Amino acid sequence: MKTPGGNEPPKQITRAEREARRAFREVDDKTAMSEHEIAQAAFSKNRERLKAERLAREAAATPPTKAKPKAKQK
Repeated sequence: MKTPGGNEPPKQITRAEREARRAFREVDDKTAMSEHEIAQAAFSKNRERLKAERLAREAAATPPTKAKPKAKQK
């Protein structure tokens, strides 16, 4: 029962609950890390693909020529 204006004391957890939480936390950590690694690999692969496309596009483009300034008429 809550006391007016106060908080309840934390519920004591059993040893089995602690071990279960630890086991679930380990599984969650491994899952999160593997998802992160998959996302990083996909990002890296896409970045390299885009870089190769950009370099090919730049190599195929003609180099820009410097425009000669027009002579001023007097």
